[in-house]
Amino acid sequence: MSDAPDEEKLEELRQKKMEQLQEQADGQQGGSQEAAKQQAEAQKKAVLRQHLTDDARKRLNTVKMSKPQFGEQVERQVVSLARSGRMQGKIDDEKMKQLLQELKPDSQSFDIKRR
Repeated sequence: MSDAPDEEKLEELRQKKMEQLQEQADGQQGGSQEAAKQQAEAQKKAVLRQHLTDDARKRLNTVKMSKPQFGEQVERQVVSLARSGRMQGKIDDEKMKQLLQELKPDSQSFDIKRR
């Protein structure tokens, strides 16, 4: 009968240790994912710095502030062009305007006729 309380305590200790190990493993996975996100963001910024002039970068930042999703789309496009090697030289302000014009979603116009 004296073994039963010891076994219960031992089982409790095992459970606590398993929970601690599980939390530690979850923390490491989250940390590695966060580190990977930060590294990808740093690489993206480096590519943009390398392939955009100051004026083009300012224009892109302005677009990102007003329309974050559209700005991210433009950034992804510029990065993919740079990585694929389809970009000659740097993108200046005029080229950035053209790129924004091409990627801009079509706006719908509505004609209202009164009778």
